[in-house]
Amino acid sequence: MSGNTAPRMKSEAGLLDIWRRLRKNPLAMFGLFIVVLLIFFAITADVIAPYKYYEQNLINSFQSPSKEHLFGTDEFGRDILSRIIHGSRISLQVGLIAVGISVIFGGFFGAVAGYYGGRIDNLIMRGMDILLSIPSILLAIAIAASLGPGLYNMMVAVGISTTPQYARIIRGSVLSLRGQEFVEAAKAVGSSDTRIIMKHILPNCLAPIIVQSTLGVASAILTAAGLSFIGLGIQPPTPEWGAMLSGGREYIRDYAYMTVFPGLAIMITILALNFLGDGLRDVLDPKLKR
Repeated sequence: MSGNTAPRMKSEAGLLDIWRRLRKNPLAMFGLFIVVLLIFFAITADVIAPYKYYEQNLINSFQSPSKEHLFGTDEFGRDILSRIIHGSRISLQVGLIAVGISVIFGGFFGAVAGYYGGRIDNLIMRGMDILLSIPSILLAIAIAASLGPGLYNMMVAVGISTTPQYARIIRGSVLSLRGQEFVEAAKAVGSSDTRIIMKHILPNCLAPIIVQSTLGVASAILTAAGLSFIGLGIQPPTPEWGAMLSGGREYIRDYAYMTVFPGLAIMITILALNFLGDGLRDVLDPKLKR
């Protein structure tokens, strides 16, 4: 058996064990099913959506749910189901990219603070504490207001607002690992600090990062919906669930379905991601393994 085969087989066995443990959690499997379904909708939105999301027909305005329009139509006669399906693409894009921004910057600051400690640690983490003292939604609103509305500005605002959370998590993991024997061995053979952090420490921090990222996608989608609801996120006619809620609130007394269906899309997505995140936490936490 070659030197590369054994680690690969061990890694595959570990993934199979994680999958077996995850399958025993029905809520996590429900969350995974919904997430896979959303990804499918996002990828195939142009094919499976019954109408164009921007297609207007004022004659069909405010139609209640029917066979022709399962979720009804809005004030411009646009099919709400088609807009929700296309909105899944926007929401997942925002959630994933915003979390990616948070992981990159939070991982950098957290790893540097945890590895070097001392004044560097104090300087970085006091800055993170200042940001953590501001509610993330308010920080996102402030950043989005300064950058202006739009998809990319919203992703940056959401990503920056949640960076301190990832910095603290990764710093804690690095602190627990930097004194381990494999890190001391890497130092003894002359490995650079960058190599030690990237090659030896961060790969061992993946479990908490994966769990927090899964939960963070849910938080990012909810924050993005809030920004769009108040006009600082996605602008019409691009379909986004928060913006659809904002557009339908004016007609909520007479046409409640205009807000019910986008609200359900947000609720089910957040619930599914939280279920999946909790299941991954239970599976990946060594303290919970039997």
